[in-house]
Amino acid sequence: MDRTRFSGAITALVTPFTAKGIDEAAYTKLVEWQIKEGINGLVPCGTTGESPTLTPQEHNRVVELCVKAAKGRVPVIAGAGSNSTAEAIAYTEHAAHAGADAVLVVTPYYNKPTNKGIYLHYKAISEAVDIPIILYNIAGRTARNIEPDLMAKLAGIKNIIGVKEASGSLEQMKKIRELCPKDFLLISGDDALTLPVLQLGGVGVISVASNIVPRDVAELVKTRSEALNKKLLPLIEALFIETNPIPVKTAAGLMGLCNPAMRLPMCEMEEANLARLKAALKQYGLLK
Repeated sequence: MDRTRFSGAITALVTPFTAKGIDEAAYTKLVEWQIKEGINGLVPCGTTGESPTLTPQEHNRVVELCVKAAKGRVPVIAGAGSNSTAEAIAYTEHAAHAGADAVLVVTPYYNKPTNKGIYLHYKAISEAVDIPIILYNIAGRTARNIEPDLMAKLAGIKNIIGVKEASGSLEQMKKIRELCPKDFLLISGDDALTLPVLQLGGVGVISVASNIVPRDVAELVKTRSEALNKKLLPLIEALFIETNPIPVKTAAGLMGLCNPAMRLPMCEMEEANLARLKAALKQYGLLK
């Protein structure tokens, strides 16, 4: 298996909604635009795609839409995580059946498993479905950090190929690179840390910002340009002034990319934060 396929700038796609459900036409247009703008991969049904409020049927449908629209031009890494191992297996099985190239599986959240439980969770998914698995380590949302020693153990499971690392700790990422096999993929899970992670041996980013500036995020990963990184950082900061995906979906709406409607408990931005977001978009040249 060529693991290098899962590198570069990969967009964690927002999910456009209508009053009745998924806006399939808008989603297909987003995928097409992302690919034309030079993005290297797509993640449907991640946190940015509001996966916690998608029904299982909607979740599966979004993965199918993404695979169909991508037409094999870029890899599709389907979100397939759950705090129920059985549900994570079911989402992973569906992703494989739908033609996804890999799955992104977040650490089980809320129930706070032990290290042994985390290992057994991922081992069970690996044994059930023969598809590349990328771990998603984000203790800020799950209350459990995959520490480097455990990461190295998980990296020994046959089809676990890498990690979307969103711990925010460059020291931890450095340790992961030291302990895990050379071909284990370290992918940034924080837009603001993309350049430092690349400098540590990372292979790319699963990005929120690339929902609205895919070409620039792809260029940053390709060139490692300090100047482009400096340009992007104020925009990235504005995209996280409230809980993701509230600002980025609002920005996508302001730019006419899709309906910005979200599902509760995600809600409209506070006025002061909205003003800051608009100012950042204007400064970047995304709004007049």
